[in-house]
Amino acid sequence: MGIVEEAHNVRVLGRGDRTIVLAHGFGTDQSVWKHLVPHLVDEYRVVIFDNMGAGPTNPDYFDFNRYSTLEGYVFDLLGILQELGIESCVFVGHSVSGVIGALASISRPDLFSKLVLLSASPRYLNDVDYFGGFEQEDLNQLFEAMRSNYKAWVSGFAPLAVGGDMESVAVQEFSRTLFNMRPDIALTVAQTIFQSDVRQLLGLVTVPCHILQSSKDLAVPVVVSEFLHKNIGGYSIVEVMPSEGHLPQLSCPDSVIPVLLKHIRYDIQV
Repeated sequence: MGIVEEAHNVRVLGRGDRTIVLAHGFGTDQSVWKHLVPHLVDEYRVVIFDNMGAGPTNPDYFDFNRYSTLEGYVFDLLGILQELGIESCVFVGHSVSGVIGALASISRPDLFSKLVLLSASPRYLNDVDYFGGFEQEDLNQLFEAMRSNYKAWVSGFAPLAVGGDMESVAVQEFSRTLFNMRPDIALTVAQTIFQSDVRQLLGLVTVPCHILQSSKDLAVPVVVSEFLHKNIGGYSIVEVMPSEGHLPQLSCPDSVIPVLLKHIRYDIQV
């Protein structure tokens, strides 16, 4: 195992001619794909890993300067693909990892046959003629809550993000992975993600994109999926699912996993 693979806890599962790369979003780790992976391993080679800063990664490896922008994560993803010798993959990115995959595809479109973007957003802040879902004051309060009492923040944020009460299995699972993060690292990652804006780069994305979105999502309004569809440079398709929450692959697997499988297996007809 190479240095990059070890640092990101890379696991390669299954068998098949095509490679599927699954990338998780903020506050989770590779375990967020536990309902999807069993449906893929008999048909595909499946790569799962942890983004730097996720609970299972070594916090000593987290470079606060490197991860002050999404570019650090883009380099990580490209490094993983290079170290594994992957020449082409179907990339499934949840939340910020959808955007990370899109940015990686700009510099290396040859590595991605298509992108499946689940609950992805190019900008979380509202702007003139753009509804991202948050005002700056909302984010300032979120960051301050994380800074002042991380445990209390997790207890409040997890059910809001997942769309369930504290007793639900999905909320407990998301709470677990959030608690696994070191609070100062979690704050930095959240600031990098929620303050990011890649709207101006979407036109450079030429790889086919399958955009999947919950009908009700605290972090990403449905209109964001339409914005992505209209502004991505290549072919794209949108499916709004009747699921609730920002982690539908965890909270609504019975309805969401079949949709993910459909978009992984079938390409956009052009």
